[in-house]
Amino acid sequence: MNQKKGFAKIIAVVCLLLTSSAAAMAQDAESLGFHQELKTKFIEGNAGFMSLVALTLVLGLAFCIERMIYLSLSEINAKKFMGDIEQKVEANDIEGAKELCRNTRGPVASVCYQGLLHIRERIDDIERSVGNYGTVQAANLEKGCSWITLFIAMAPSLGFLGTVIGMVMAFDQIQQAGDISPTIVASGMKVALITTIFGIIVAVILQIFYNYILNKIEHLTSQMEESAITLMDIISKAKRGAE
Repeated sequence: MNQKKGFAKIIAVVCLLLTSSAAAMAQDAESLGFHQELKTKFIEGNAGFMSLVALTLVLGLAFCIERMIYLSLSEINAKKFMGDIEQKVEANDIEGAKELCRNTRGPVASVCYQGLLHIRERIDDIERSVGNYGTVQAANLEKGCSWITLFIAMAPSLGFLGTVIGMVMAFDQIQQAGDISPTIVASGMKVALITTIFGIIVAVILQIFYNYILNKIEHLTSQMEESAITLMDIISKAKRGAE
């Protein structure tokens, strides 16, 4: 019975600390600048452990920025490009069409170049070649995204690990002092709160960037598929005209 009462007291202290810590953080945010407040909370959350959360953010953002740059450079005006390809193919300037593809960045141009390389072959063979190469290009667009999802998963996990560590610290302090007063367990509970908050914030930031990247990949994949269909129509039309 005494153990149950003692456990209930600990839970009550934890709830009190959570409420008071949240109120204190809000008051501090009003009196200090955002940058200074962030730095203070980083140190209070155990700088060594919080560095792992910060490293997760830095590495995750590095992969996000790399993908965003790559995808932005891969995007072109596909309709205009396919119009130029059609004009050159209709004029029987296949080499000119290939040169245009070589000088244009992005997966759309690469897929079109692959189709033009096999333009003398049967339609089924050209379509198979374009489809297979399109799969390779789609995989290149998603390159590195698995690392971003890893960091998104790691950030809150590290935060929850910090919560567990903070709770262990709090119970160690209770055991050493033989008392459960808020003053004794405050430092451990603060670590638990701050690491969890930072872990969730990092995960949210990376998730926003990741969703933007997925949207860009979806757009480029759709653009590539539409261009492949248009290319097959252009080639089929050119072959019928040659007959």
